[in-house]
Parts: sequence; C-alpha cells; structure tokens
Amino acid sequence: MQARLPLPETDAQIRRVLLTGASGLVGGQVLKRLLASGEPFEVVAPTRAPLMAQSPRLRNIVYDSSTAERRTDSGLRRSLAGLKADIWICALGTTMGKAGNQAAFVAVDRDLVLKFAALSRALGARHAILVSSVGADAKSGNFYLRVKAEAERGLAEQNFPRVDILRPGLLLGERGERRPGEHLAQRLAPLYNPLLLGPLARFRAIEASAVAGAAVALARDGGSGWFVHEYASLRKLAGR
Repeated sequence: MQARLPLPETDAQIRRVLLTGASGLVGGQVLKRLLASGEPFEVVAPTRAPLMAQSPRLRNIVYDSSTAERRTDSGLRRSLAGLKADIWICALGTTMGKAGNQAAFVAVDRDLVLKFAALSRALGARHAILVSSVGADAKSGNFYLRVKAEAERGLAEQNFPRVDILRPGLLLGERGERRPGEHLAQRLAPLYNPLLLGPLARFRAIEASAVAGAAVALARDGGSGWFVHEYASLRKLAGR
C-alpha cells in the first residue's frame, strides 16, 4: 500500500504573521516557535538589522529606524506594500537607557508600535497580539507604565476584531545587550517570586520563552474580543 502524502497547504490554511520586534528577547523566541511549528505560519519580520534566522517561511524586511520612528515617514508602508497579514504579533520595545530620553522612548514604545498596528490592519490583520507590561496604567506615576498603557489604548482605536494583550512581569532570559540592573533582578527572581502571592502573583518574573509560547498559542486562536493575560494566564497558555 502506498503511503499517503500530506495534502499541500491551501492559501486559506496559511496563517500570515507580521512580527515586529523579532530581534528582541521575546520576539526572537516567537520567531523560532513560529518557524519550527508544524502549522502553516508564514512570517514577515520588519527589523532594524538583518536577522540571522533563515527559512522559506520567513521574509525579513530591514527598515531605517531613524526615519521609521517619524510619524510622517511612509517608508515602512512602501516596504510592506503588496503583502498580506492575518495576525500581528508585537514584541517591540526599548529602554530609557537605550532611547536616551523620554521622547525617544515614546517614539518607539508607543508611536512606532501604533504605526505598525495601523499598517498590519491595512494589510488585513484581524488579530493583534501585543506584549505590554504588568502594571500598565494610564494614571500610573511610572512613566514606563503610562507609555505602555497609551500603546494599549491606541491599539483599541485600530478596531481589530480580536486583541490579546500580554502583560508579563520581569522577563527572564539572556539578552544580546548588557542590562546590569535587570541582570541582578533576574538573579533574585527565584527568591522573591514565591513571596508574591494572591493579587501580587501577577508581578512574578517569567521566562521570555513562556511569554513567546503564550503568544504563539494565541496566534492559533480565532474568535473576537479583547483579552488581557497576566502571569497565571501566560503560564497556562504557554503549556498548551
């Protein structure tokens, strides 16, 4: 008896993902999982520098970050012209130290995020998955958390049928850059995580790989609505 060959993937079966932040800690893990998945994911990953990863299922578009962060720049739109997306996964972000000042931080963590949101919506994406931060609150006294909340609020204006907001605590994992304060906090995480109980459990540190696993699990979901996922939910999703 002849073995049955797998049926070729149809256009309707393919899930096209626009992944922003693919060179970062979480985004890099998301990219690996999407490309290693047995499911028909095709990935378009706009990045500031070329990615090391290569796959027939990956299209890496290198853009000029110095112009892309300007609200009036149309270079990103031109680079993505003619493409299609079903899902937008955003793990884009910087730090105050790297940005240099608050205005430069906002230009990436809010304005560039929302620019990609609008572009992905224009490409046909109906599902947005945004990696934000635990404690994001527009009324917070913490500048970082206010900006994260502003990005979430701006996303609501794009009218995606489905939105999943991921709000992890401190991310555990090896970065390609030195962050001494974060490195110390990561080393202390095993000590303080068990002490964060009840409502405080959402502030527990979590592996970047678990957050990425949650994002990819959500990329398989359909339906509509607005969902927020914190520590317990992210753990559960990562185990699916």
